[in-house]
Amino acid sequence: MVEQQRPRSKEGVANGANVPYLSILALNVRTEIAFGLARDGCTAIFWKTDTSSFLAQNWDWQEEQQKNLINLSISQEGKPSISMITEAGIIGKIGLNSRGVGVCLNAIRALGVNFQRLPCHLALRTCLESNSTEEAVLALQKSGVASACHVLVADPELAIGLEFSHIDIIELTMEQGSLTHTNHYLKQHHGVEDQMALKDSPTRFERVGHLMRELTKQLHDTGALGLEDIRSLLKDEENFPTAICRSRTDDSSIATLFNIVMDLKTRKAEVVAGKPSSAADVLYLVPGE
Repeated sequence: MVEQQRPRSKEGVANGANVPYLSILALNVRTEIAFGLARDGCTAIFWKTDTSSFLAQNWDWQEEQQKNLINLSISQEGKPSISMITEAGIIGKIGLNSRGVGVCLNAIRALGVNFQRLPCHLALRTCLESNSTEEAVLALQKSGVASACHVLVADPELAIGLEFSHIDIIELTMEQGSLTHTNHYLKQHHGVEDQMALKDSPTRFERVGHLMRELTKQLHDTGALGLEDIRSLLKDEENFPTAICRSRTDDSSIATLFNIVMDLKTRKAEVVAGKPSSAADVLYLVPGE
């Protein structure tokens, strides 16, 4: 399956970086190579109101990887333009396209891999090449995903969460205009064991839900939901160091490496490198047609 998916993209990266094609191929199937051993932690949010649609995430991974993060912009004939934050060499990650479709990723640690299905990072690329949430979901339902993960795909009107294992797909739908996820299965996947690599995942899930409820009360007095309101949720450091805005611990170098907030109605995003609670510089993503 993997060699049939976008071979020219991977070949182009390999040629441009002057590295073997198989090295780039391995990067793009690293989730499947790890075979259920992933330990990265992320918190993802979609929130739609009458006037706005925001998709956002903190991406938590080993601090040593921060220097390898890049902003990748892609233009392809007959497909939406893409702007994403990814790791150098990986052709599908977290970002949005010129049609207002965005995607986030939550790692889930569960054993099992099906090499006849689409690798996780190529599933993200599939979402970013789609014209709507529904189009992306139909494509991933058809292909399946080879390993455990949660993909949150959204456009200005609709968000759907897809919990994947190597044997099934379970859809999550919005509740009162919102959908959130961290790093554990919210639904039961028969025949699959969620190993809960990050024990703080349920705590972060409950915490972000609490913060959203509190912010909803405030909005009755202050007005419309804004991009900075969404970022404020992801700045939260309660339960430090394993908070929504994560810091490294004595036994783990995993920390929040970037924060992204996508305004899907305006088709723009703001990215903060490092922890949003302390970083000041903002990178703006504006995928053009």
